[in-house]
Amino acid sequence: MKTTSDTGVYGERAGHPPAGLPVAQVPGAHEGQTRAAVVQLLLEEGPITATEIGARLGLSAAGVRRHLDALIDTGEAQAAPAPRREGRGRGRPARRFQLTAVGRARLGHSYDDLASAAMRHLREVGGEAAVEDFARRRVQSLLGGVAPVESGSGAEIEDTAEDIAAAFTDAGFAASTRRVGTGVQICQHHCPVSHVAEQFPELCEAELEAFTRILGTHVQRLATIANGDSFCTTHVPVPPSDTRKT
Repeated sequence: MKTTSDTGVYGERAGHPPAGLPVAQVPGAHEGQTRAAVVQLLLEEGPITATEIGARLGLSAAGVRRHLDALIDTGEAQAAPAPRREGRGRGRPARRFQLTAVGRARLGHSYDDLASAAMRHLREVGGEAAVEDFARRRVQSLLGGVAPVESGSGAEIEDTAEDIAAAFTDAGFAASTRRVGTGVQICQHHCPVSHVAEQFPELCEAELEAFTRILGTHVQRLATIANGDSFCTTHVPVPPSDTRKT
């Protein structure tokens, strides 16, 4: 069983935990590598505080501020809205930062033009049915190793959601899960096909269908990068009495 030590900020579970030496300890590390590491953390763990970035990468407070200020100046990062506080406490909550749509776009989207052209040709030749079939087959190739929920228990649904996030992370989506109320959300912090999905929403629709089938419950898509949101968020309801407690 996974414990609270497996979770990150707000109980969020990343598909793959970051590994390796702090950037400051990597031989030959330079400013560009450090900036790239900060961007990667903002992508995979955001919203995240400057203190957390410094601790993860072995950077001083001044060093973190320098990189964050530069990313904010170029429009690649922004301060995230303050989370709702669940109790009273002293002091102002630390600011958290995340990538903007501009920042994600600069990570690159390989072969976008070629992929879009291929999808348009597929639609011309085979119609909407061909595009929908392709989208379903694509998701199946990503999630083929994830076993469907059998018992319907809250614990199994949460574990399967984490398996889905791990599979999507392997495919470049930087996915994670986090608990919200009596449910769990699957968050995709990056979408390597977002520009194609803007033109072909069938890709997103096929993902949602696959989530519903594998998790064995109705799921709701709250946001998508293809529609201009900061990340893709899918809410998965979990039976309240079965929600795993930490």
